[in-house]
Amino acid sequence: MTDIGVMNGPNLGRLGRRQPEIYGHLGLADIERDLLGEFPEVTFHFFQSNHEGRLIDQLEAWADQGIRRVVLNPGALTHTSYALRDAIEGLELWVVEVHLSNIYRREGFRAHSVIAPVARGQISGLGALGYRLAVRYLLDEAGVEA
Repeated sequence: MTDIGVMNGPNLGRLGRRQPEIYGHLGLADIERDLLGEFPEVTFHFFQSNHEGRLIDQLEAWADQGIRRVVLNPGALTHTSYALRDAIEGLELWVVEVHLSNIYRREGFRAHSVIAPVARGQISGLGALGYRLAVRYLLDEAGVEA
């Protein structure tokens, strides 16, 4: 089994109810259920918090447990959190940054990610499919066959 962390930042606990015209109608539980069904060979570790420090604490805990691959939707922290960026870099995690909406087609401030330079890649604007593509990439890079 391969362990993958799936982390979601501020306001993402309200997916499906918060601005569905932008973020879609699926809730976080729906996305998690889809991942579990599509990748039975993966042990997923799901985490969501509205608090930057809790996200960093969880990344550190996962790293201590040997969980080095993470799908991360940092929400608005994408644009502001140097602390989250430094944690990813310092822990040497394989992170794929995911955004449900296309951050480059929205307000100008959303087009800059402080996370992207320390991420393996970024998927933006493909809705919940982005999470599945990120997991597929992390498995391929780890040499795990689905």
